[in-house]
Amino acid sequence: MHRMNFREPEPKTIAGARGDWEMVIGLEVHAQVSSKSKLFSGSSTEFGAEPNSNVDFVDAAMPGMLPVINEFCVEQAVRTGLGLKAKINLRSEFDRKNYFYPDLPQGYQISQLYHPIVGEGEVTVETRQGFARRVRIEHLHLEQDAGKSLHDLDPNCSYVDLNRTGVALMEIVSYPDIRSPEEAAAYILKLRQILRFLGTCDGNMQNGNLRADVNVSVRPKGSSNLGIRCEIKNMNSTKFIQQAIDYEARRQVAILEDGGKVVQETRLYDASSGTTRSMRSKEEAHDYRYFPCPDLLPLEISKEWVDSVAAGIPELPDEKKARFIREFGVTPYDADVLTAEADNAAYFEDVAAGRDGKTAANWVINELFGRLNKDGKSVSESPVSASQLGAILDLLAAKDISGKIAKEVFEIVWNEGGDPAMIVEERGLKQVTDERAIRSAVEMVLEANPDQVERARANPKVAGWFVGQVMKSTGGKANPAQVNAIVRELLEL
Repeated sequence: MHRMNFREPEPKTIAGARGDWEMVIGLEVHAQVSSKSKLFSGSSTEFGAEPNSNVDFVDAAMPGMLPVINEFCVEQAVRTGLGLKAKINLRSEFDRKNYFYPDLPQGYQISQLYHPIVGEGEVTVETRQGFARRVRIEHLHLEQDAGKSLHDLDPNCSYVDLNRTGVALMEIVSYPDIRSPEEAAAYILKLRQILRFLGTCDGNMQNGNLRADVNVSVRPKGSSNLGIRCEIKNMNSTKFIQQAIDYEARRQVAILEDGGKVVQETRLYDASSGTTRSMRSKEEAHDYRYFPCPDLLPLEISKEWVDSVAAGIPELPDEKKARFIREFGVTPYDADVLTAEADNAAYFEDVAAGRDGKTAANWVINELFGRLNKDGKSVSESPVSASQLGAILDLLAAKDISGKIAKEVFEIVWNEGGDPAMIVEERGLKQVTDERAIRSAVEMVLEANPDQVERARANPKVAGWFVGQVMKSTGGKANPAQVNAIVRELLEL
């Protein structure tokens, strides 16, 4: 397996600190499993459905209703563990996490505290070119989500929507290996990329399908001891995660440098003020009274089944990026862009197959992605298919069209569709390569501009002006290289 050589970045300096401190950050990421039905019931997981319409007797905790494990959700968790290069535990167990809240009808959440389905793994997070942080995964466990309480619909009461109740979540817990807000954001985005490549979570942070609890502490730089940590709950924006970490680190340093002690507590981030505020202290934290769930037997899976899941794991971003650099000769930056999404990578590979990789990358990134971003479309919605773009590049490579005409053909295909070769033929866009015709066009431009001819002979840089005029007079159809050569020949440069 390919391993990239990176240097570990230096810890970030904390603004406003009198001493030399470093941040220590760990993340608990909650990723909603991509599944049509919930973890322990057959209810739909469709987002945006009418409130309380995706709820069955199990979700509503009706008496006598028992959970039944969703095998596909288990497979998705195993697939994710394999993608994180983690140990898969062939035996895991479910526990009850007991607490009261209106959007939790059972009065407990079924989770995996003591025996999770996935053990230790790792993610390599590239922070900038040549620098990366290895973030270790402590474990991944399966659990069911709670519902949603709505407090702003009525001045006198709150409403509860149970549609999300029982939806399968994967909680991915990292070790405290992250050292800056930027690394935390990069880790979230890398994790999201891997999950989307695997198809185990759509990574939609806006809908809450990917969110994180952020644990932050500070310590003197060079120390191996961990400081008192505070947990910032339920973050679903990388921008706000960075802001929250930055504020929280500065808050803790200010307390310590003034001779105080940081209190371990759970905090919330206020985006309007850019600050964190106390939610509850450790002393006020719930005693969840975990115990094995009596309704579910231990989950036992076979190595053969895990191997069959592993056989279906697609090529993941790091490996794909390394292969694109090796096989297609693209730059590391271009490889990053091309592998940001699985659909983007697949499109590029189709275009680059049997063609020059660098040219394909330039066209996919600059022309296609640029136009998609402008129109707010994804690759799957592109009006120009990979085969159509490939056909344009074939015409360009064969010198049937110039680069300028190629962009014109791209625009026509984008707006009207069609076969690029037929468009070139029917609209008379084929590049002029006949030397006599080009020479005649050059001679006409030179004869019409005698003053410019004298300037060009005195200053050869002016020759480019003639090339532009000839290209203009031929509607961009003349071969630019031939035009340039003939211009210089006739100007005796």
